[in-house]
Amino acid sequence: MKDVDFNLIIALDALLTEASVAGAARRLGLSTSAMSRTLSRLRQATGDGLLVRAGRNMVLTPYAESVRARTREAVGQVADILTPPAPRVDLQILKRTFTLRANEGFVEALGPALIADIAARAPQVCLRFAPKPEKSGQPLREGRADLEIGVLSNMGPEIRVQALFRDRFVGVVRREHPLATQDPITPQDYVAWGHVTASRRGVQTGPVDEALAEMGLQRRIISVVPGFPAALAVAGATDLIALAPASFLINPLLAARFHRFELPVRTPVITISQMWHPRMENDPGHRWLRQRVLTACAEALARAAGSA
Repeated sequence: MKDVDFNLIIALDALLTEASVAGAARRLGLSTSAMSRTLSRLRQATGDGLLVRAGRNMVLTPYAESVRARTREAVGQVADILTPPAPRVDLQILKRTFTLRANEGFVEALGPALIADIAARAPQVCLRFAPKPEKSGQPLREGRADLEIGVLSNMGPEIRVQALFRDRFVGVVRREHPLATQDPITPQDYVAWGHVTASRRGVQTGPVDEALAEMGLQRRIISVVPGFPAALAVAGATDLIALAPASFLINPLLAARFHRFELPVRTPVITISQMWHPRMENDPGHRWLRQRVLTACAEALARAAGSA
């Protein structure tokens, strides 16, 4: 194994978070020229441009986007190693309400397993799931939320991140749908039916549509709904095809109602993470909660994989 300068990981995290050489330099207390030299070293080490010019701004390359969450997680793990062990928490007397910001799909799919796990170990702890109408680190900063669960976005450079699991999009139809007995499903089969899409902002297209466009194909969007649970409800009552993360269907009650299939196009892998404010880093109860969330997700996904 060749020697690795771990300072480059910290610099990479700053560059990927700020998407700016000047911003990363300010964050690390370096000169812009020093950060530019560091970016050159990172480009040489990774063989990728990482941060490239797009008009007057800088944008992340696809590779940089793909390692953004892993880089933030790596920095957090190094910080954990250098942090003294927190005192143990007595779960039998721990009386506390933890607020988790998570979308409805996560709550429906993984909430039951997590709630049961917490209740069995700490009977006086309450999990409060709060809606997340927008992606923002402000509730964590203001103490209105203990954890944010979802895909990493521009939460702010100070927010801690830990990857929970990798996910992917799948097609979903009702059990009686003609496509439920068809295998494989071609791109032509996929676009022959109407579609329901999920978007909080009402956006109709995404990576699937970009991949189809490269084949000269286009989905026919019949409806746009605010979230994936609503999209599944529509698909369960119509012949429309829904698009949803595979993890949404690990709940046995949902899995029994739907047939899922692999998409006929390639889409990016999704990383679902838990995020928290650094002031909670060494709080004994919070550290225990983060470990239980990580473990409960892993166990639920393993059970689902075993029964597939």
